[in-house]
Amino acid sequence: MFTRLVLLACIGSVTPGAAAGQTPQADGSAPVASAARVRVFLDCQDCFEEYLRDEIDWVDFVRQAEDADVHLLSRSSETGGGGREVVLRFVGRSRFAGHDHDLRAITQASDTENVRREVILRTAIAGLIDYVAHDGIPPGMNLTVQTTGQPAPAGPGTDRWNLWVFSVEAEGGVELEETNRRRNWELDFNADRVTRAWKISIGAERGREAERFNVGSDDEFEAVRRNSEVAGFVAKSLGRHWSFGLDGSATTSSFGNTSLAIRSSPAFEFSVFPYEEYATRQFRIQYDIGIERAKYNEVTVFGRLEETHGRHELSAVFDQRQPWGSLRVSGEVSQYLHDRSLYRLEMGGNLSWRIARGLSMDVRVSASRVRDQISLPGRGATSEEVLLRLRQLRSGYDINASYGLRYTFGSLFNNVVNPRFGTD
Repeated sequence: MFTRLVLLACIGSVTPGAAAGQTPQADGSAPVASAARVRVFLDCQDCFEEYLRDEIDWVDFVRQAEDADVHLLSRSSETGGGGREVVLRFVGRSRFAGHDHDLRAITQASDTENVRREVILRTAIAGLIDYVAHDGIPPGMNLTVQTTGQPAPAGPGTDRWNLWVFSVEAEGGVELEETNRRRNWELDFNADRVTRAWKISIGAERGREAERFNVGSDDEFEAVRRNSEVAGFVAKSLGRHWSFGLDGSATTSSFGNTSLAIRSSPAFEFSVFPYEEYATRQFRIQYDIGIERAKYNEVTVFGRLEETHGRHELSAVFDQRQPWGSLRVSGEVSQYLHDRSLYRLEMGGNLSWRIARGLSMDVRVSASRVRDQISLPGRGATSEEVLLRLRQLRSGYDINASYGLRYTFGSLFNNVVNPRFGTD
């Protein structure tokens, strides 16, 4: 089994010849496609589409899914080591209907973009060869396979870091204008350990942003925002559908009127579909209940400088990516246990729908009902605090919506990449 996986992952090159179904034009333009060539529709945003179209010249890339023999989708996720896993899903259409499979391209956090796209390219070649060779390798196509003598990846027993991954980040910026100066900095630390059974994440951040305005010959005004957070999360797998977790954090925020807020809550999650199907569909339901302890910078609208309350939350996420498009719907409701009138309801969704040939629609909607702003200062906000967003304001709801239709038509093929004057 190990030998077979290495063989697929290490396909080095596929060299087409004229007999592979291409008929070169006399003027040197793109070759005319033969009926035998596999037609591929790329439907992936994280697979370096232009690079694939430029490097793989033994299939025809088409503009519409309806014209394709193979529909290539992808989903990207972060790995436990801070790298990326891109799942390429090959969906057979037309003469390959029902012939589907998934391949995974895994890269490390330290890999450059060139390394990442090479891994994607090799994985795409391995998946497409299965369709090209369905009726036999075309005459004139040379396939080079290179095997490696590398052993299997090291496990926890041979890893001196025991699968822990650490990252430290520092960033800052300066923006200078004649009447305005802005400076900001942020420090971040993260430690993660991910296995099939456990998921552990620990993080800390601290940031400061300052803006100084010259509003007159001698008048200056400075606005400062500060925030910091320490957070940790531990999750344990309880099978193909259940997980248990423990979440905790300590935060400070000048914007949120929080001198120190400490939160701790256990959580259960149920996945309607098995977790291993995450690349194509997810439907997860989560419930957590815990304690929040807060101290404030100013007296709140409820006349408190500190308080401790219980709080629970129920959330659900449905996410699906299929040849017809993608759909993500999420909902969340939270409530303080000491007063049922203090709650928050949030809902949102993204839909990308391929309605008909060449016609697609994108819709994004989010809405929230806010009734839990217990940390708001009791005094009214000044004009400067409102305009510069120095403090949180009372808001009963928040609604955002966007939509769009797109219709494309023209040439069937999408093989050529021309980098002149940019490729965007």
